[in-house]
Amino acid sequence: MSGRLIAIGDIHGFNEPLRTLIDEIAPTPEDVIVTLGDYVDRGPDSKGVIDTLIELSQKTQLIPLIGNHEEMMLNVIEGEQSHHGWLRYGGVETLDSYAFDGEMDFLPPEHVEFFNSLADFFVQDNYFFTHAAYDPSLDFSQQPVELLRWHSLRAGIPDPHISGKIAVVGHTASDDGTILDVGHLVCLDTNCYGGGFLTAMEMQSRQVWQATPDGQFVR
Repeated sequence: MSGRLIAIGDIHGFNEPLRTLIDEIAPTPEDVIVTLGDYVDRGPDSKGVIDTLIELSQKTQLIPLIGNHEEMMLNVIEGEQSHHGWLRYGGVETLDSYAFDGEMDFLPPEHVEFFNSLADFFVQDNYFFTHAAYDPSLDFSQQPVELLRWHSLRAGIPDPHISGKIAVVGHTASDDGTILDVGHLVCLDTNCYGGGFLTAMEMQSRQVWQATPDGQFVR
């Protein structure tokens, strides 16, 4: 691959910093950009985030992964679980961004297509990407969804994966907005929704781009 391999951490409805990072990264058709999930909930513009990601997918090789917040939202839309848990963890803000009128088919068709395209993991070069965590002893295709989407690193950082590849994850927000790097695992959830930053990293060079919740680039 001649392009860059870039990961973007948990966005959580913050479209302004996402657009700032995309402008600074200036993606090319040769680049691969992996978004680590949790596009919706908590922030002010979940709908705008999805619009931006769909737009981005037309300019570069976008690999969008699924997070636990997408799982919650889709389960509620599909009637597979109660709305109470989702609304408590940011679903109200998501519904507001879609101008929810009480009908559960509030997602535009192109957004439905986007959410249906989300993957649980992605592997390229010496890296593998997923939303939350993994079982170090299992092949990628055998990973439990619960670990991939829900496991908090505060409950334990998994050992290096049997493949020897470096894990790149989100989900566990850092308290102080810093990147967690333990060698075999990098966590890019730098707590944008909690006042930290939205973070992108080019994996080979380890170049980092960050923006504040209101969209200011951090130089």
